[in-house]
Amino acid sequence: MSPADGADAAPAEHERVAVAARQLAEAEGWAAVTHRRLAERIGIDIEVVYRRFPDPAALMSAVAVLGFVDLAAALAAARGRATGGARGEWPAVVTAYLDFAYASPEVYDAMLAHTSDLTLGRDPGPGAPRAAFAELRAALTPLAAGRDPDTLAEVGWALLHGTVMLTRGGRLRPDKQEQREELIVARLLAGP
Repeated sequence: MSPADGADAAPAEHERVAVAARQLAEAEGWAAVTHRRLAERIGIDIEVVYRRFPDPAALMSAVAVLGFVDLAAALAAARGRATGGARGEWPAVVTAYLDFAYASPEVYDAMLAHTSDLTLGRDPGPGAPRAAFAELRAALTPLAAGRDPDTLAEVGWALLHGTVMLTRGGRLRPDKQEQREELIVARLLAGP
């Protein structure tokens, strides 16, 4: 193996471990994500896993970054499929965001509950969270009506995140979920 091959293998190996951690977390919860289980799952030496991810927090951060990449892609795709012009993007983004959060709860928790080092709207931040924030901002900018688009995106993110966490925690009335989403989409963030 040439030195160049080794350099290419390191990022691929890093991603393989992170993807395996994500799959294991979603299947069995974060308590099941251990270095030993990951090494066995992908057939590499446990020391390689420790070298790439010295502790569980490093594993969770890597999974969170992958989650933000996927969330940003889902939001961009939703914006691209939106009907009704630029004003139709926010409803599509709300649906895509909630679908992602409810379909991948362990990854979502890694992204927004367990990794405080990954900032969202603040610069400088890692590229993946910044890309997800940019998608929210782009969907909300047509609704800004003179308000700061960054602040509007922060409020939109906070509303979506709060809805996800309170819903998942069983603290909101299940029969009113659709009504809450309608308020987020059409009324609460509508122009003044």
